[in-house]
Amino acid sequence: MEYTKKNNKEVLNFYEIIGLLAACITTASFLPQVFKTYKTKDTSGLSLTMYIAFFIGIILWLIYGIQLNSLPMILANVITAMLSLFLIIMKLKYK
Repeated sequence: MEYTKKNNKEVLNFYEIIGLLAACITTASFLPQVFKTYKTKDTSGLSLTMYIAFFIGIILWLIYGIQLNSLPMILANVITAMLSLFLIIMKLKYK
């Protein structure tokens, strides 16, 4: 994570804050689908192909975020990968 010095204090870079906000919002957007799927066990509206492709993309973004040492990218992609993997497992289990 990048920090800047201001008045002898390290302050989070403005763009890191933007990244953290984006990570929180986009990751949280998955929660309603996860909760609904868990509660109803209905996966008929989920596309397995889409979620598998999405999961692979998220893993690639995670690798990229690790390479950049970007906390927002790492956190968002770890959590989103877990949520999308959960939906894939639910889709396979409740076909």
